[in-house]
Amino acid sequence: MIIFGIDPGLNKTGIGILENKDNKLNCIDYSVIKNKQGIEPVDKIKNLVNKIEDFVLKYKPEYAALEDSFYSVNVKTAISLGVARGAIIATLLSKGVNVHQFTALQIKKAVVGYGKADKNQVKKMVEMQLGITLDGVLNDASDALACAICLGVFLNGKLYDKLY
Repeated sequence: MIIFGIDPGLNKTGIGILENKDNKLNCIDYSVIKNKQGIEPVDKIKNLVNKIEDFVLKYKPEYAALEDSFYSVNVKTAISLGVARGAIIATLLSKGVNVHQFTALQIKKAVVGYGKADKNQVKKMVEMQLGITLDGVLNDASDALACAICLGVFLNGKLYDKLY
């Protein structure tokens, strides 16, 4: 089965694509969807939706995971993130993809074993678990892969007690 992990954002959205075969996770692809600064939010949403649709058509995922919302002091940032998440979730659901959401704490516990791990620790464990090198790769992509790993482990039935 194909699993998407998505680290949502209106300006940068990380995408991580894994194959879950025989309870083993393999990295197929990862990317960062970037929107140019200064363009209208509606155009950013349109670009984001189009790119997500392209990835769905290319890889045909059964499942996708997004990092659940966090609480932000900056209202504008929180609204922007909410808009991006809503557009992504609606796009995935319209294509028949099962969507799951995990908190940052749950993702870090699944990948690192420690809910307060920093981004470098998460990236290093993603590399180790998938057998890839992410030098020079934006954190958006490694965070998306971590989200996909979390869902893969959850679907394999190895994570429920850790997360809940």
